[in-house]
Amino acid sequence: MNTYHELVEKFASTLKNGRQIPLGGVAPLSHPVLPDNAPNVLIFSPHPDDEVIIGGLPIRMMRECGMRVINIAVTQGSKRDRQEERLMELENCCQHIGFDLITTREGTGLERINRKTRDEDPSHWEECVECIAGILGSTKPHSIFFPHDNDWNSTHIGTHLLVTDALAKLPGDFTCHTFETEFWGAMDNPNLMIESSHDDLADMLTALSFHVGEVQRNPYHLLTPAWMQDNVRRGAELVGGQGGDAPDFTFATLYRQQKWIGKNLKNEPQSRALSASENPEKLF
Repeated sequence: MNTYHELVEKFASTLKNGRQIPLGGVAPLSHPVLPDNAPNVLIFSPHPDDEVIIGGLPIRMMRECGMRVINIAVTQGSKRDRQEERLMELENCCQHIGFDLITTREGTGLERINRKTRDEDPSHWEECVECIAGILGSTKPHSIFFPHDNDWNSTHIGTHLLVTDALAKLPGDFTCHTFETEFWGAMDNPNLMIESSHDDLADMLTALSFHVGEVQRNPYHLLTPAWMQDNVRRGAELVGGQGGDAPDFTFATLYRQQKWIGKNLKNEPQSRALSASENPEKLF
C-alpha cells in the first residue's frame, strides 16, 4: 500500500467513524453580547439546515465583526408531517451556533416557493413576496444571503426569485450588501472565497448535526468538509483566475458578492479570497 492508498483509507475511516458521533445534544456555544444597534445580517434559508451549510461567512461576521445574524426560515420543508419537527431542530441549531431566528408563517413556513408558483399562482406568490419585503423593511439589514438563480433545487431557485422580487418592492433608497450562495448547483461566476478555520467549521458541523432527521437521511454534516475542500479547488480559478495558484486554504465557501442600490444589483468589480486571519470588515 503506497502513501496515497493510506490517505484514501484515512479519509474513508474518518467518514465511517464520524457516523458514530451523536447528533445534536451539545450545549450552546458562548456568543458575544451584541448591542441593540448591531448591524443585522439576514440568511434567507430555503430549508432548515441551509443556514449553517452556507454559513462560513455569516459566522465570521458575527464572531469577528459583531454583527447579528438572523436566519429567516423561508420554508420548513415540503413534508407536512416533518415541519414541526424540522422547526424544533432549526431552533436547536440556531441556539447552538448563535443565530437569531425569524419564521415566515406560523406552523408551516411559506409553501410552494418555486418558479412554477411564481408563474401560475401570482396571488399566493405576492403574499409570500410581501412577507419577505416586510422582514427586509423592518430589519434594515447590512447584508443578506440567499441562493443564486441556478442552485438546482426548485425551492432554492424559488427563494432567489422571492428575495429579488421582495427587494424590488422596497423604497428606492433601500440598500444592502448581498451574497448569493450555492449548494446544489455550483455558480459559474463566484467572486468571493471565504476561508473557514478548523474551529469555525467544527462548530458549523456540530450545529448542522442538530438537524437530526435530515442528516440521518443524508449525512450533510460529515460530507460538508469535503465540499468545502473542493471549494478551494474551484475558487482558486473561478475567483482567482484561470491558471492561478490555489491559496493555502483547507476549507472555504464561495459566494457572489454584490450590492443592492437604487433598486438594482450592482456587481462587485473585484474578486477576492479572504483568509481565516483577515477580518471580514475588509469586504465592505
